[in-house]
Amino acid sequence: MPGGRSRGPAAGDGRLRLARLALVLLGWVSVSSPASPATSSSASAAFLASAASAQPPPSSPCPAPCECSEAARTVKCVNRNLSAVPADLPPYARTLFLTGNQLAVLPAGAFARRPPLAELAALNLSGSRLREVHAGAFEDLPGLRQLDLSHNPLVHLSPFAFSAINASASAPSALSELILNHIIEPPPPGQDQHQDQKQKQNQSVESMVGAALRAGHALHGLWRLELASNHFLYLPRDALSQLPALRHLDLRNNSLVSLTYLSFRNLTHLERLHLEDNALKVLHNGTLAELQGLAHVKVFLDNNPWVCDCHMVDMVTWLRETQIVEGKARLTCAFPEKMRNQMLVELNVADLDCDPILPPSLQTSYVFLGIVLALIGAIFLLVLYLNRKGIKKWMHNIRDACRDHMEGYHYRYEINADPRLTNLSSNSDV
Repeated sequence: MPGGRSRGPAAGDGRLRLARLALVLLGWVSVSSPASPATSSSASAAFLASAASAQPPPSSPCPAPCECSEAARTVKCVNRNLSAVPADLPPYARTLFLTGNQLAVLPAGAFARRPPLAELAALNLSGSRLREVHAGAFEDLPGLRQLDLSHNPLVHLSPFAFSAINASASAPSALSELILNHIIEPPPPGQDQHQDQKQKQNQSVESMVGAALRAGHALHGLWRLELASNHFLYLPRDALSQLPALRHLDLRNNSLVSLTYLSFRNLTHLERLHLEDNALKVLHNGTLAELQGLAHVKVFLDNNPWVCDCHMVDMVTWLRETQIVEGKARLTCAFPEKMRNQMLVELNVADLDCDPILPPSLQTSYVFLGIVLALIGAIFLLVLYLNRKGIKKWMHNIRDACRDHMEGYHYRYEINADPRLTNLSSNSDV
């Protein structure tokens, strides 16, 4: 607080002058009334103590790699390659920026300080290469309301990261805004991940985030949740079950293919649901009924590849009647080809059939596969035809071998069946 520091010395000098003047007056009074020297000395001592206590307290120091503003109660430690949270953060901080660093791991009690950071309400850790956030990492920030962990390649997010280590005994967190955009680890430069590797990574991140959201009652007061740009294919069934106060949910720019198993029933305060830029093909009756039952919600569904077949009938009917979908006139068909770019709200239900019409890319693939199989079959038949004589001779040899083998079995059977032949055979052997 530069202004406060500039006025502080002047105010202190004024108080000191007043104290000296008072001492002079007290000395004159003590001289004029010698009967009470103890009283006058005690009064002067008390006045000196009060004057000393009136001096402004020294301001808290700012960590060396950071920039601090006591007036704005803000601390910025941005792009400093820090590997740990600074130990001497000033207790007046309400907003702390730790972006663009090399933190890697956020252990339990990462923000434990003396005096505590009781005033800290907003913490931005985006882009700090965080890979692990342990249980109780934020338990020493009782006033934390906004937390941004975006653009960190998280591979471990403890289910109790937003609560105390002993979650059963902890009170609900004060956290009201949680931002977890783009927490997927990017592939190394010049190297692309295989599809199965991407799918395994997505599933692990989805399960990890779902477990953190539904653990205990730590996030019961959360009203804003951002999970954009994470390539989620789905969200676990009960991922939102412990967020009754949620008002803003951002799931845009993921790869969600269905909302069938995701329940919105308990989100009675939900006001904005962003589902743009996903892979949604249709919304089924259960999802439509849950969304329609939310009193204040506005839903955003732009830029999804809607498939306009017989499964779209209920959604088309719902879109025509509902008022909760923002920009519903912009929603258009992506498949089949004959209905591409047609607006959903203007579709004729009689035209929505389930003919096995495939996208052109799949049609081309199947045609190519058929041609390859036909060529393989033709080559096989040609080889059989060219070797027909050899195959015929081979078949005759097999037949003769089988016949000789069967005759030997038949001869042995006749000998064993006739006792006289058996004895004759035995005598001839002798």
